[in-house]
Amino acid sequence: MISKEIIRKIRRIQITTSRKVTDVFAGRYQSVFKGIGMEFDEVREYTPGDEIRSIDWNVTARMGHPYIKKFVEERELTIMILLDVSMSCRFGTRNRIKSDLAAELCSIIAFSAVKNNDRVGMLTFTDRVEKFIPPRKGLRHVLRVIREAIHNEPAGKGTDIRSVLEHLNRVTTRRAITFMVSDFMAPDFRKILSVTNKRHDVIAVTVTDPAELELPDAGIIKVHDAETGTPYVVDTSDPAARGFYRERSAKIKAGRDRLFRSVNVDSIDIRTDESYVEPLIRFFRMREHRLARR
Repeated sequence: MISKEIIRKIRRIQITTSRKVTDVFAGRYQSVFKGIGMEFDEVREYTPGDEIRSIDWNVTARMGHPYIKKFVEERELTIMILLDVSMSCRFGTRNRIKSDLAAELCSIIAFSAVKNNDRVGMLTFTDRVEKFIPPRKGLRHVLRVIREAIHNEPAGKGTDIRSVLEHLNRVTTRRAITFMVSDFMAPDFRKILSVTNKRHDVIAVTVTDPAELELPDAGIIKVHDAETGTPYVVDTSDPAARGFYRERSAKIKAGRDRLFRSVNVDSIDIRTDESYVEPLIRFFRMREHRLARR
């Protein structure tokens, strides 16, 4: 049974995100994603002026003269949301914790999909796949997705991105626009991410809290690793300790950015102390410019 507080939270996010979808992202979702999905329609004989890259060489070899593949724009897209619900996402030192920010962003994505008559599904994960909600349409279904994003009781604590991407590739045969929302604190997953991005259009959304980038000067504090439980005592008043932490965090972020670029995965960075509206708009603009150059 879901508590009244969770129901109120779902309703509040529904109202907030619905307004943002209408006011901020109207038209952007459709202009960026509609037209990317193309499905095979038929082959026909080549005529002068046809794109040479569309030639179907197998059919051409059998028939003895050129044939091309004809594609049509998919009228309905499949949107998959991969949501990290590990313990490291239940952290925050500013306006909200990372999991709450991630849940609101998932709501924006889900409502954008339903307004465009697309199907949306969700995979929640920790160090295992926690729940799979198959892609469907409709407001009732979207509210189920949002409820799962807000109210979940995962069995695992850690983060295994490889396992969730492998699961996605098994259960989703149709090409999907895939938003992976995580802090990406996980062992190496480059190879499976590269494979998945060839099958689907993967967009990595990194959720970060400012305390993960720079330690505040708060004296001697005791902290625990959220996923392993390992305790640490840190003297945050020591400039050397804060400098080491800042440099290490910067290296981790730079490495993650290089990883995404190396496998052609677009990325969005959002923070618990900032609005996610601007990062999303920058992402849409970048996609729009890329489409315009094609």
